[in-house]
Amino acid sequence: MNKKTISPKIVLLRWGEVQTKENTYKDAKLYPGGSRAWDWTETGTQHVPGIQPADVEELLEHNAQIIILSKGINERLQTSTKTIEFLENKGCTYHIMQTENAVEKYNSLCDNEQVGALIHSTC
Repeated sequence: MNKKTISPKIVLLRWGEVQTKENTYKDAKLYPGGSRAWDWTETGTQHVPGIQPADVEELLEHNAQIIILSKGINERLQTSTKTIEFLENKGCTYHIMQTENAVEKYNSLCDNEQVGALIHSTC
C-alpha cells in the first residue's frame, strides 16, 4: 500500500557536472522523489571539516534510509565527525566514498532502497 518513492538515478558524472534525467548540477543533493543543487553556502560546508549535519538532514527529511556521501573525485571533501555522529544517532546506514564509487553505489540502490546522496563533482 505504501509505495516507496524512487530516487533519481545519476545518468552522467564528469568534472563539475552531475546529471539526472531532469537536471544538471555542479554538486547535487539526491533523495527519494527528487534532487536539487547542493549549495555549500547554505550550511557553511567547506572541504575541511567537511559535510555538515544540516547537509544530511534534508535527505532524511525526504525519507532517505541509506545515505551516500561523496568525498570528491580526488577525495578532498571530508565528512565532519559531527555528521558521522548525527547519522549514527539516527541509526542510519551510510557510506562515505570517492565520487565515482559513490555514484555507482547510489545508482545500484535507487530502484530498491530509500537512498539519498550528496555528490561533489570536483576535487
